[in-house]
Amino acid sequence: MVGVVVNDNESIDRAIKRFKKKYERSGVLKEFKKRTFFTKPSVKKRMKLVKAIRRNQRTDEEMQ
Repeated sequence: MVGVVVNDNESIDRAIKRFKKKYERSGVLKEFKKRTFFTKPSVKKRMKLVKAIRRNQRTDEEMQ
């Protein structure tokens, strides 16, 4: 559960901004999207492989 304590003399805008940062870093939205639909194990494996290939290509480009 993500929460923010609003300090004295702190504007609501600043508190909302802190809340949004905490919310993004906690990964709540990412976890929710991941759980909303089922992906077959074969599709997960393929996505993982494609991601690894892209990561390797980027590191190869950086080395050159």
